[in-house]
Amino acid sequence: MAGNRDEFVMRMKEELCQIDLELTDRQIDQFYQYYENLIHWNTMINLTAITEMGEVVTKHFVDSLTLKRAVGDIERISYSLIDVGTGAGFPGIPLKIAFPDLKITLLDSLNKRVKFLEELILSLELKGIKAVHGRAEDYARENVSRETFDLCVSRAVANISTLAEYCMPFVKTGCYFVAYKSGKIEEELIAGKGAIKKLSGEIEDVLSFRLPNSDERSLVKIKKIANINKKYPRRSGLPSREPLR
Repeated sequence: MAGNRDEFVMRMKEELCQIDLELTDRQIDQFYQYYENLIHWNTMINLTAITEMGEVVTKHFVDSLTLKRAVGDIERISYSLIDVGTGAGFPGIPLKIAFPDLKITLLDSLNKRVKFLEELILSLELKGIKAVHGRAEDYARENVSRETFDLCVSRAVANISTLAEYCMPFVKTGCYFVAYKSGKIEEELIAGKGAIKKLSGEIEDVLSFRLPNSDERSLVKIKKIANINKKYPRRSGLPSREPLR
């Protein structure tokens, strides 16, 4: 496994350099432990279809860290951040490893994945991060979590209208939801403008770029400009079945 680890470290350092990020040896070691845990747990529960080491580095770890493009002061400020539909912990855990002062909540609807995340947090000795089992539609209605976060992020696969309804209720007024998107997104953004407006948001920026493997990515940065009507998010399933227009 030593050769494997050396290859991992070299790949991480090369690709981090391409996104202007430098991490300590300890942080890179945490990413390697994350990779090993991910592969081990993936044999027991379905966490990811991406398991080849180079692809995990690029498509999961480095992709998660590109949030730095949209939030330029993320290295200096202890933002509170919620990762909605975190799955195997992306982007929340890579962000916590790279920017340890962030206060992070990982939200996922599948208890098995939350158990994995809890074990991972212990294994990596991460502080100021918790994994929560719940649906965004329910968790966003609780007073302890509604409109309490500086940042909400999501790499979940859903259109921007649906994601905005799940995510915007978590964000404080004046703060941001950032959606990670892949491929061409122009039509999706046009279709989602009405929904974003209803959810008291406005698109402040769309940062499009390529990952080190040339995959197209975009970060859609949406600012919360007022409190959201309490009827949002609608009950379970509606945001995905009947997206706002």
